[in-house]
Amino acid sequence: MRSGKAGCGLQYAVKRSGSAVGYCALSIKCGTRDEAGYHCGIAHFTEHTIFKGTEKRSASTINSYLDRLGGELNAFTTKEEIVFHATVLKEDLSKAASLLFELATCPTFPEQEIQTEKGVVIDEIHSYKDTPSEDIYDRFEEMIFKGHPLSGNILGTTASVKKITREELLAFVKEKFQPCRMAFTVVADIDEERMEKGLVKLAEKFFGKEPASCPTLQECEERGQGIFPCSNRSVPSAEPFDKTISKRNHQANCVIGALAPSLYQERERLATVLLCNILGGPATNSILNSVLREKNGWVYGVECGYTQFTDTGLVAITLGCDKSNLEKCLKAIDKEIAKLQAEPLSERRLKAAKKQLLGQIAISGDNGETQCLSMGKSLLAYGKISDGKDNRTLVEGISAADVQEMAIKIFDRNRLSKLIYI
Repeated sequence: MRSGKAGCGLQYAVKRSGSAVGYCALSIKCGTRDEAGYHCGIAHFTEHTIFKGTEKRSASTINSYLDRLGGELNAFTTKEEIVFHATVLKEDLSKAASLLFELATCPTFPEQEIQTEKGVVIDEIHSYKDTPSEDIYDRFEEMIFKGHPLSGNILGTTASVKKITREELLAFVKEKFQPCRMAFTVVADIDEERMEKGLVKLAEKFFGKEPASCPTLQECEERGQGIFPCSNRSVPSAEPFDKTISKRNHQANCVIGALAPSLYQERERLATVLLCNILGGPATNSILNSVLREKNGWVYGVECGYTQFTDTGLVAITLGCDKSNLEKCLKAIDKEIAKLQAEPLSERRLKAAKKQLLGQIAISGDNGETQCLSMGKSLLAYGKISDGKDNRTLVEGISAADVQEMAIKIFDRNRLSKLIYI
């Protein structure tokens, strides 16, 4: 792997793989939390409308450009990132990379396209509202992050999306889409050195050779802004809640969760990852899946997820069940959490849990697109990319006491919040 930083400040990484398919991604440290001064949902709306035209290409040309090559062009928005990514044959990577840079540097946001896309996004908002399992999680995040930049809904609201203007979109891109906030990553069967030179040349073509006027890392740290510039890091401080909302749905939906370690609390973060995987990870042998679904048949699915942000994290247990089973599910969850809090895992159980987690990470990372997106996130968060050996060493260093400590801290009844749709 080769990685570095172009003169303009853009970070990059190139990794050789054994596939004829090439993956590239432009990750921008700018998400829903960075919308202060703009209408809610503008980050996501920018992601949607940026494909509607540039100074060089029309929307139809953009949409068909990679299609004609047999490739794919896509994008997504999170609370902290906007990512544009493409999948093409390896020989077409330079074309895909050039298109991604073009989208980020000279979009035009045609007025007619904006109005059309507003209808699309508003339909997406309504679709989420019609899906209780999706809506309840968004509502839970809004409540637990109340008063904090992370509370904003990624899609925005119908009212806020209607108010977004072309001038606002142009201002948002000009302010946020700076090379010092970007990372470009490539995974393909290519000559890494040659690709690196091509990327640097391409970055200079679109951004110039001089650094943009973003704060330095030292300035960011002095301001308490973390490893990336222009952040608004501050730990959420909303009071825990226990709320039930009548939705007259056939099924009861529930989210139970609390604030958790951030991306930069390394040991606590990894212990939390392991804890969540043991408690309600994707495997059928996770505790909650075994008890609530396999043993008792109370739920179709249950999981314990951990979302990591730059200043905090969120652990949330989510489930949907028949209303008559809700109380039984809640009591079973309390019981299993209490066990994890009461005594540390046995050496044998901890070893098995670590192997399972490392296996899941390795299998997930074997996908080229997953690698490419993960590399971009790592560059923006840490300024570097850890290899598999580093990850294994860190996971192996987690003790049973570490896992128990996080179970006690995160699932402390005085910190725990609960939201029920019934």
